[in-house]
Amino acid sequence: MIVRAAIDIDAPSEVVWRVFSRLEEWDIWNTACDSCRLTAGERLEPGACLTFVVKPFVFPVRVAPRVVSCDPGREVVWEGGRWGIHAVHRWRFSERPGGVRLESTETFGGPLMQPARLFGLQRRLHALTERMLLQIRSHSEACTAQ
Repeated sequence: MIVRAAIDIDAPSEVVWRVFSRLEEWDIWNTACDSCRLTAGERLEPGACLTFVVKPFVFPVRVAPRVVSCDPGREVVWEGGRWGIHAVHRWRFSERPGGVRLESTETFGGPLMQPARLFGLQRRLHALTERMLLQIRSHSEACTAQ
């Protein structure tokens, strides 16, 4: 299963990257994920680990991925698994006239994917991703306007 979404942000790339990469500030603007923080490493870099809580259904799910690659301001990839589902999340930042295009691609696999599909996991995760992208845009553009 693949969940893709993208958004154009009218803010400089350094502002968008700063909003995205300061995980300790996600609780200020991000309602798609809760309690985000690094658990290993000083910043988003290969080998760093993070944790956050998502709520695709009624119950919260703590996710603890590991950063596998990071090119600051251009791309971040993290991966992890929980309950028989493995996920890889790729974030791409592309400069465009007047701002940045931010693309999110999550790829899921594993033995529990078929039951998860039956419960609408793809639709629910897509909605969370779109909400987060909208909030990154709002916060980045607000920081630019200040």
